[in-house]
Amino acid sequence: MKKFVLIVLPWAAIFAALWLLRTPDTDTALMTGKYANAESEFVENTEGLRVHYRDQGNPDGIPIVLVHGTAASLHTWEPLVERLGDEYRIITYTQPGHGLTGPHPRDDYSSAGMAEALDLVAAELEVDHFVLGGNSMGGWVAWRYALANPNRIDALLLLDAAGMPLRAGEEEPPLNLGFRLLQNPVGRFLALHYTPRFLVEKSALQSVSVKSMMDEATIDRYWELLRYPGNRRAAALRAITNREPEYAERIREITAPALVIWGAEDQLIFASAAQSFDERMTDADVVIYDGVGHLPMEEAPDRTANDIDAFLDRILTRSAVSEQPQ
Repeated sequence: MKKFVLIVLPWAAIFAALWLLRTPDTDTALMTGKYANAESEFVENTEGLRVHYRDQGNPDGIPIVLVHGTAASLHTWEPLVERLGDEYRIITYTQPGHGLTGPHPRDDYSSAGMAEALDLVAAELEVDHFVLGGNSMGGWVAWRYALANPNRIDALLLLDAAGMPLRAGEEEPPLNLGFRLLQNPVGRFLALHYTPRFLVEKSALQSVSVKSMMDEATIDRYWELLRYPGNRRAAALRAITNREPEYAERIREITAPALVIWGAEDQLIFASAAQSFDERMTDADVVIYDGVGHLPMEEAPDRTANDIDAFLDRILTRSAVSEQPQ
């Protein structure tokens, strides 16, 4: 009996500790009350994909649809809504597997599956064509959407966008803590149940150069919305989803004018990727921000907004001139 106790007791203590240390999901109603606002709307399709979106700014302005990156939500675009909303109609939404949108009902985190949310919001708002922008994984969704729907995209805004292969001689960038955990089965399993705030904070701070923008409230939002029911499982599934790198060869087919913005200090996707976009796209302008990391719209919102406004003004003027009768 004593031997049995000596064997069983340590294991019981370990399992009890694991149970006590687990990080539970957040409450859906509580999260909605905290992170939705008066501008928030939800649209749902027949399969159960329910998307959180906001339609803000000038209702008569040119529509700009903005797509956030991995682990973020539509909140990441609020600095640009504030700065560009007087002139433009700014439509933001939270992608499947993130924030208040929650998981995709079919667990489809391919570019096509992610684009279902974009189509759902655009149809709800009856927006047929628009300027499309995206950051990081959202940039990948944006340019893939432009490939599939060329007649709907007036211009592209790519902010530290994913999807370009490494250049000759480059090594993979160092992954931040969160991405490293999701690279192996054990890490993915642990991430489903153990997501301490300090881990989210460290991962978020590794993504940016301007550390001050990651304040306590922002870290709380990342941490709490990651734990929205189904989102941690979605993160694990996205980590092993085929991103179809071969499509990078087809980016030359995109004829819409593009503005490529990059943070020079980005440690998730090196700024050299901006050069690759420039070389492969038929009509691209590139700007690189010194002292900025992976989130230029939050780390340098004034400059980002000014560059977007100038770019759109330039291409709209060019378009108006080209349409004048000869």
